[in-house]
Amino acid sequence: MGHGKAKLSFRLLAVLMIIPLPKTLHIKFRDTLIKICHLFYFYMMGTSEDQYARFVNSAAWSNGHHGSETESFGYQVREFVKGVMEMSVEFAKGCRDIVRQSLGKEDSFMRKNLGKLKGPCDKVCGKLRFFNEYLPEDKDPLHAWSVICFVLVLAFAVLSVNTEGENSIPLEKKLSIHPLSADRILLPDGRYIAYREEGVAADRARYSIIVPHNFLSSRLAGIPGLKASLLEEFGIRLLTYDLPGFGESDPHPSRNLESSALDMSFFASSVGVNDKFWVLGYSSGGLHAWAALKYIPDRLAGAAMFAPMVNPYDSMMTKGEMYGIWEKWTRKRKFMYFLARRFPRSLVYFYRRTFLSGKHGKIDKWLSLSLGKRDRALIEDPIYEEFWQRDVEESVRQGNAKPFLEEAVLQVSNWGFRLADLKLQKKQQGKGIVSLLKSFLSRGQDEYTGFLGPIHIWQVVGDG
Repeated sequence: MGHGKAKLSFRLLAVLMIIPLPKTLHIKFRDTLIKICHLFYFYMMGTSEDQYARFVNSAAWSNGHHGSETESFGYQVREFVKGVMEMSVEFAKGCRDIVRQSLGKEDSFMRKNLGKLKGPCDKVCGKLRFFNEYLPEDKDPLHAWSVICFVLVLAFAVLSVNTEGENSIPLEKKLSIHPLSADRILLPDGRYIAYREEGVAADRARYSIIVPHNFLSSRLAGIPGLKASLLEEFGIRLLTYDLPGFGESDPHPSRNLESSALDMSFFASSVGVNDKFWVLGYSSGGLHAWAALKYIPDRLAGAAMFAPMVNPYDSMMTKGEMYGIWEKWTRKRKFMYFLARRFPRSLVYFYRRTFLSGKHGKIDKWLSLSLGKRDRALIEDPIYEEFWQRDVEESVRQGNAKPFLEEAVLQVSNWGFRLADLKLQKKQQGKGIVSLLKSFLSRGQDEYTGFLGPIHIWQVVGDG
C-alpha cells in the first residue's frame, strides 16, 4: 500500500513540476513552488526530517526540476494520464472498501436494515420467477435481466428526448377573455343579469321564447343552427340569459330552483314580455324549465324540452324508473353525479383541472364525461367548433367554481316536487263531509292540477 502511495505521489509531483510558468515569473517564486511540491511528496511518503534534509542537499534538489523541462510534451502527457488513472483506481478501491465495510459485515447498519426487506423481496422474486422461462437457457438470469433493464432505461431516455422539431407537441390552445358586450338588466335584489336578444322586436313578436342554458354554457348558446330568417317568418322573439355566476351575470347568494324561476319571471318583465312566454330547456337546462313550470306556471304559455334532465335521485321514482335513467349514462357521468350528491366539494378539484384550467384541451376532456356520441360529433364539426368554443369561454369568464358547483348540486338535490305533479290531471277529491259538499256544489266543473298549457318533450334514444 505504501508503494502505491509513493507512485501516486510521484505522478502528482511530476504533473505539478511540468506546469509551464511564464518566463517573467521570478526564479525564487518558481523554486518556492517546487519546494512545496516536494514537501507534499514527502508528506505522502511519511519521510522523516533527516531523509528530507539529505534530499535537499543532494544534486537532485538542485538539478531535478531542470531535467523535467527537457522532457518531450508527449512524455508529459503520458505521465499525466498515468497519474489520473492511478488516482481513479485508488478511488475505486476506496469505494469498494466502504461498500464491503457497510454491507459485508453482519453487524453493519445497512445489513441490519436491508435484512428486513429480504423476506418480502424473496416473495416478489418468487412470483416473478416464471418470467425466467422466456430467457435464453444458456444465459444467467441475473445477467440477462440486468441487460434488459439497462436497455429499457436507455430506450425511455431516448424517447423522452425529442430531437426533431416537426414531431414536437403543439401548444395547447388557451381560452380567450373577450371584452364585456352583453346587455344587462337590474333585478329587484340588486343583481344584474346579462342577456341576448334575437329575432323580431318586442312590438312585433307573436311568440316570446326564453332559453335557460345548460351546464358549461352561456347566453350565447341560444338554439344552435337556428336561422334568423326562421325567427322572422314565425314572429319569434328569442331571449337567452346567463344563469347567476355564469358569463356576465352576478352570482346569487343562496340559489335554488325557486329563485331560478323567479329570476326568469323578473327577467321577462324587465325586457318587456308582458304576455305569457314559452320556455325551452335542453339537457341540464331543462332543470330550470321544470322549475318554471312548478313555480311560475301563470307566466308560461308552454314548454318545449329537448332531452331534458331529470333528477337521478328522485325519491318518488320507482326502482325500474331510476334504473331506466341510470343505464343510459356513461360510467364517468354517473361518477360525477355521485360526487355531486355525496362529496360536492371534491368537484372543485375536477373543475380546476378541466374547464377552469384555461385550456381548451381540458374542456374537451370534461365534455367527454357527459356528452353522447352524437353531441361530441357535433361539437367536433368545424362548422360548430368555433361557436362552441366561444360559448364555453363566455361561460367560464368569471373563473369561479362556485356557480358550477351550485348547478351540479341542484341537479341531484331534492327538487321539492315530482315531475308527475306537473302533468295535467284531475284533482282527487278528499274524504269527509266538507269534500262531499264541495263536489256537490261544483257539480259539472272538474278541477285540475298541474300545468294547464302544452308541454312538448323530445327525447334522444340510443345515444351513449
